[in-house]
Amino acid sequence: MAETVLHDYWRSSASYRVRIALNMAGIDYRSVPVDLLAKEHKSAEHLAYNPQGLVPALEIDGHSFAQSLAIIEYLNETRAAGFLPSDPVGRQRVRQLSYAIAMEIHPVCNPSVVAEMMRQAGDGEAARQAWMQKFIGDGLAAFEKLLDNPATGQFCHGDAPGMADFCLVPQVYNARRWEVDLGAMPHLLEIAGHCEAIDAFATAHPDRVKP
Repeated sequence: MAETVLHDYWRSSASYRVRIALNMAGIDYRSVPVDLLAKEHKSAEHLAYNPQGLVPALEIDGHSFAQSLAIIEYLNETRAAGFLPSDPVGRQRVRQLSYAIAMEIHPVCNPSVVAEMMRQAGDGEAARQAWMQKFIGDGLAAFEKLLDNPATGQFCHGDAPGMADFCLVPQVYNARRWEVDLGAMPHLLEIAGHCEAIDAFATAHPDRVKP
């Protein structure tokens, strides 16, 4: 069987999601670091795996895949991993929660977007900090409200971790990194705490995989 290879950057929240999913599915993989600060994601070598010039890219089952949530759903479908519920309503809710982070918070906090904002604002690190706190804070505050639902359990949906939790934990990591005030989000923090106690999440943490 072909080797599974993850092209990732240690602090990328999208890569962090996929590392969690691979660990949860019990898939052994080799990591190939892609240094975003050194622009390695724009190299011809990396563009062959991901023409968008983004991370992660996953080589698995003789294919190369990009986009973290698409990768997670592929792993779920091919490994019967249980990352999404079996019922349509449950799957819709987990996707809604996942997209709220991956498609609303993440894009505006992507390093390339923030770098362009800083270039135009000309306000350096103060502008970056304010930007991250604004969009991560507002996004997670809305996520906290989405958790006020009977389907929420010990995790985002029910009592087993799934795709929404894979998205939440990296975003909480980012929130702490940028000193976002999470004091009004106790449910979200409780769920993140449950996840962080699981080995598959802990071993995917950026501090455990950084070069």
